[in-house]
Amino acid sequence: MREYLLTIALAGAITFAMTPLIRRLAMRSGAFLEIRRRDLHSQITPRWGGLAMWVGLMLTVFIVKNLSLVGKSYDRELQGIIIASAVIVILGAIDDVFDLDSVTKFAGQALAAGILLIYGIQILWIPWNGIISLPTNIGALVTVLFVLVVMNAVNFVDGLDGLATGIVAIASGSFFAFSYLLAVVNGLSRAGSPSLISALVFGVCVGFFPHNYHPARIFMGDSGAMLLGLLLASSAISLTGQIDTGAITTGHGATYLPLALPIMILAIPLIDLFMAIFRRLVAGKSPFSSDSRHLHHRLLVAGNSHRRTSIILYLWTGIFAIPAVVTAFLPFWVAAIIALLLVSLVFTLMFTGKKKHVTL
Repeated sequence: MREYLLTIALAGAITFAMTPLIRRLAMRSGAFLEIRRRDLHSQITPRWGGLAMWVGLMLTVFIVKNLSLVGKSYDRELQGIIIASAVIVILGAIDDVFDLDSVTKFAGQALAAGILLIYGIQILWIPWNGIISLPTNIGALVTVLFVLVVMNAVNFVDGLDGLATGIVAIASGSFFAFSYLLAVVNGLSRAGSPSLISALVFGVCVGFFPHNYHPARIFMGDSGAMLLGLLLASSAISLTGQIDTGAITTGHGATYLPLALPIMILAIPLIDLFMAIFRRLVAGKSPFSSDSRHLHHRLLVAGNSHRRTSIILYLWTGIFAIPAVVTAFLPFWVAAIIALLLVSLVFTLMFTGKKKHVTL
């Protein structure tokens, strides 16, 4: 655990130190947008936070390579994740300056997902009436779709200062706990790479958060949202798509849990994504058009402050993520108590101390 804690601390410290430098570079390079009607900030803010995260991630990967435990995660899969992350950061950085169209972004996202496939990161089975092994072509398609959905879910929820950063930190921290316990406590060596990636994601989010929380001095931009989505999807697939299904069914909880856990952890971004797509299709609009009816917009309209809204959505993320992880290793009643405590706290915040309703 000490090596992973060192990895998290290094990723956070490097990202925190690099962010002001990247912020100045972004302002000089035009990586920002003029204030739009639907925006919730009142000052021009640069958007290359993803570059700071990627630098923090890459420098940490280089520094901790020779550690005895963490070093075991340096395999072909990790190489693929690094290459795919570089592609997605370049795509996102260009989009943060030139605002690329959705087709171009999808093509770049699909390219990154294809790189993961080339390096063996693929979903090979699903829990359906037991275990169903997927044919290679079907597994490849499911993998690409999963990566695209997670990347765009994180991107959709990135509409409030610090919101996506905090949600991804909670998600990656929860997934790290799950993968670390499988890897170190229960000896599943395949869980080593997911433990490293989720630890890195948690670290860069913690380091970036002080610069991104309200009032934000820099946004993660598409470079950051797509990077975090790619890394979360990669770690989930590395663990849940290629883990020994016999080990899961005999000693590590219900069969559905390894594939259900990433969905539970990312529940809030996924709910917001699918609600937005449905809402826009019903209105006859493109699913990738913009509006002011995301979950965070609704909470703001209900009279919650900027920071209170973020905290409420952090807690909702915790409600889905933390009990799901606890269920994997502790009795169900423990997870139920934790869930009840979190639900009580979030409803207390939602219905007390609010300001008057506002209109966006």
